[in-house]
Amino acid sequence: MTSIGILGAGGRMGQAIAAETGAAGALVAGGIDRDGPLTGPYESITDLAGGSDVLVDFSSPSALQANLNAAVAAGTPIVIGTTGLGAEHHAAIDVAAGSVAVLQAANTSLGVNLLTHLVEEAARRLGTDWDIEVLEMHHRHKLDAPSGTALLLGEAAARGRGGAKSVTERMGVLAAREEGTIGYASLRGGSVAGDHQVILAAEGERIEIGHRAETRAIFARGAVKAALWLASKPAGRYSMADVLGL
Repeated sequence: MTSIGILGAGGRMGQAIAAETGAAGALVAGGIDRDGPLTGPYESITDLAGGSDVLVDFSSPSALQANLNAAVAAGTPIVIGTTGLGAEHHAAIDVAAGSVAVLQAANTSLGVNLLTHLVEEAARRLGTDWDIEVLEMHHRHKLDAPSGTALLLGEAAARGRGGAKSVTERMGVLAAREEGTIGYASLRGGSVAGDHQVILAAEGERIEIGHRAETRAIFARGAVKAALWLASKPAGRYSMADVLGL
């Protein structure tokens, strides 16, 4: 039975992952949060990494380097679902992936990752006369905007286009929409788990494809599936597309 160590176990996602781990027939090795051990016999990240077959990290960007260091020291694969990562975080992930298997995902929902594939394919087949806009809405407590998933979808569209400029702010800009750009809009309110819509608009027609998260359990379910898949993989950097075989 694969054992999963949860980093950020005290958060909403950490608790959901613990619940989904048992449902998937796996074992929670233990969980650690910024305030210390929550479950299991471990008192440090290093101890937890050594006692787990795979780690799942939904903590915070500030904790990422320490979590990667623990995974590398123990030789334990790690799934990273933390959002709000910058270039320095991705560089650290690249370094760690030279020693252990690392799967980083802005969104671990299986549906969202399939949507990402569809967006890239649509952008590849349609010309730049089709405008692309990404709209997302999340609960009032979400800190980053645009969401990591919105950026993931925009990056997929840009890959399909062979590159594109992102526009995240239009307020106060008196100019027509620049051809070939990808625009983002973010809404915050209530308890929305995550809504994402990609709009491809041309003269006289429009394509809208999207995903609505009705519960955080879908992200936890995808993270556990990714962890079980990653546990036996050699060192390298992986994505949810690899899990889905896309």
